Amino acid sequence: MMKRRSNVHGRVSESSAAASAPVTSSSSSSSSSSAASRDEEVEWEMRPGGMLVQKRAGNPDLPAPNVRVRVAHGAIRHEIAVNPQATFGELKKLLAAETGLQPAEQRLVFRGKERDDGEYLDTCGVKDRSKVSLVQDPISIERRLVEMRRNAKIQTVQRAVSGVAAEVDKLADQVSAIDKSIAKGNKVPEVQITTLIEMLMRQAIKLDGISAEGDAAPLKNLQGKRVQKCVETLDVLKVSNARIKPVIVTTKWETFDHPPTTAPAPAATAAATNPWEFFD
Repeated sequence: MMKRRSNVHGRVSESSAAASAPVTSSSSSSSSSSAASRDEEVEWEMRPGGMLVQKRAGNPDLPAPNVRVRVAHGAIRHEIAVNPQATFGELKKLLAAETGLQPAEQRLVFRGKERDDGEYLDTCGVKDRSKVSLVQDPISIERRLVEMRRNAKIQTVQRAVSGVAAEVDKLADQVSAIDKSIAKGNKVPEVQITTLIEMLMRQAIKLDGISAEGDAAPLKNLQGKRVQKCVETLDVLKVSNARIKPVIVTTKWETFDHPPTTAPAPAATAAATNPWEFFD
């Protein structure tokens, strides 16, 4: 009896376990299917500009009429016509042409919340004449100030280098004139060559005092090479000029004999006499 009951209970337990097994499997399968359905609900798409956004439901081929969005940037107001199915990132690209700020430098705030680039305008509640606040990124402001200072410094350096270049042009013309003169065999005063070398060295000292960065560095190096080349040319011309013998110009005077002196011809002293008549 005890054994038979145990068998009965055993069958019942087995049957109950077998009955509960499909329920468990069905519940697990339903949960997995619901999770899969949730995963399938969120789909992403890549925009032509490379932006990853959430895929929209419905037919994306049907265009929606544009809406006018009012964007406040400090005391300036902009009104942008944009498709409501566009993203905030695409709105930033339109604002870049109006404000001069790159999309990475912009922060768009709508309804008290900063919006991501991948969020759609219509899904966030943007409608016609909705107001959006544009705030410039503080990091970008600091970066722009640093860039402005750097550009101002580069322009100052470029002006200084340009001034040296103008002086080097004048001195290079004088070096060329001396070279032509010596090539023709004409001796040049040595003090002229020495003075020209000193003037070139002054320009080299000016270049050394200029701290060039960016695009101005190659210009500075170019003028430095020009000065060095002119000085080397003058050193060679100085040696060549010393070998030229000076031309001494002498004047030969020719003497002439004086003509013989002759007695002056007697002057005809014809005394003109007037007849005088005497009266008693």
